[in-house]
Amino acid sequence: MRLGTFVLAAQFPGQGAAEALHRAVRSAEIAEESGLDSVWLAEHHFVPYGACPSAVTLAGLLLGRTRRIRVGTAVSVLPTQHPVALGEQATLLHLTSGGRFSLGIGRGGPWVDLEVFGGGLEAYEKGFPESLELLLDWLREPRVAGRGERYAFREVAVVPRADELLDDDGEGAPGPEVVVACTSPGTVRLAAERGLPMLLGMHCGDQEKADMVALWRSAALAAGHPPERVRSPGHVSAGVAQIADRAEDAVETLVKAMPGWLRQGLGAHVTVDGRHRVMRDPVAYTELLCGLHPVGPPRLAADRLAATAERTGITRFALLAEGSGDLAGTEENVARLGTEVLPLLT
Repeated sequence: MRLGTFVLAAQFPGQGAAEALHRAVRSAEIAEESGLDSVWLAEHHFVPYGACPSAVTLAGLLLGRTRRIRVGTAVSVLPTQHPVALGEQATLLHLTSGGRFSLGIGRGGPWVDLEVFGGGLEAYEKGFPESLELLLDWLREPRVAGRGERYAFREVAVVPRADELLDDDGEGAPGPEVVVACTSPGTVRLAAERGLPMLLGMHCGDQEKADMVALWRSAALAAGHPPERVRSPGHVSAGVAQIADRAEDAVETLVKAMPGWLRQGLGAHVTVDGRHRVMRDPVAYTELLCGLHPVGPPRLAADRLAATAERTGITRFALLAEGSGDLAGTEENVARLGTEVLPLLT
């Protein structure tokens, strides 16, 4: 079982972005000290839901601050950036960190970000497969040309190359791990056809995640990927974690803090085309998350994680631990995940 934290740099009501980012950095440092496996970083623009606008930039900082833990993006949003630029950044972090970087990518949402960064709605609705192919080519090939509808350019050399990192045997190691955030059957099939593991959201229950894993498996086998690779693809399950001696105390901490953040953060999203959207009730959503994920004493938390692993086959977790909105509380929560929950799963 591999436990990691999911860091949004959430900006709670009354907090500034600098406070949220400081808490994010500290939580990553505590995660390494406490024996956790990984840190996964979200990125958002123009909303206090998350104060980090560049997951790869924050990943670079944290890779420099740590020595062992894996640092990944969850996710870098492809429709708002050039795949080659993202591929170069990912390669740089992969090579300079000794292979500790994971690149999580996704489509994002139909937000005003698409207008600001020039991608447009077309990049969100139709352009993701082309962007993904170009990104993967950049991470795998020595020379790449753009031959798609959105990206067309002459062949250029890939410098530096992601496969230049040597493994312990002196052989060339593959490039950075690429994980795809999946929320629809179409994206699940897209990831499966390319043999890429999925990142599944914290709003999903075990059955929904199990169904997506089953779809991924069948699509991957149909695409010709070998059974041994399909059996252990390395999917990641996102969730919420709050550890307390009593379950009611853990739930109370989140129900008091998270709805205000969700209401403020999610309510600030603006769609690029004015389409109507319905926001979840923040209190009901928080209560749902408390029921789905490791919220409670260490034994309860470990049992819920083990149950999810058994039902879905997923053994990697990215757990939001900053739900209290408090620096000291987040540090304690992350530490308890590593020192009290993780040993129950090994």
